[in-house]
Amino acid sequence: MNVGSPAAGADPEPMMEMNMTPLIDVMLVLIIMLIITIPKQNHSVNLNMPVGPASTPPVPPVVITVDVDFDGTILWNNEVVADRPALEAKMNAISSMADADQPEVHLRPNKLVEYKYVAGVMATAQRLGVKKIGMVGNEQFQ
Repeated sequence: MNVGSPAAGADPEPMMEMNMTPLIDVMLVLIIMLIITIPKQNHSVNLNMPVGPASTPPVPPVVITVDVDFDGTILWNNEVVADRPALEAKMNAISSMADADQPEVHLRPNKLVEYKYVAGVMATAQRLGVKKIGMVGNEQFQ
C-alpha cells in the first residue's frame, strides 16, 4: 500500500495488488446459495409395514432325537433301538411322509462314540430319503 503522494511530475504507478473484496463477496453468496439448495437430511428410515391382522405363529416342528451312545447303542427318543433293521423301519416311516411333513431328526452322538456308528445312522437316513436331519450338540448326554 502506498501512503505517500507520487513525486512531482511522475506518473502514478498502476496498482499491482488485486482487490479481494469482490471475490470474497461472490464466494459468500455462492456458499449461501449452496446451503439453501441442499435438501434436508432425514434421520429416519421409511419402512413399508404390513397392514392387517397379525399372522399366526408358525407351528413348531416335530423333533425326533436319535442318540448314539459311546458303545454304539442307538436311542430313538430315549428308547433303545434293538438293531439296524428296527432303525431302518423307523427311518422308512419318516421318509414315507411328504417332505414338508417330515419331522426333524436331531442326531446327537456321544463325544466318545466311534465315528462308524454315527456314519451308519447318517448313511441309513440318506439312503432312505430322510430330508431333515442334522447334528446337534449334546450337553446332557455326553
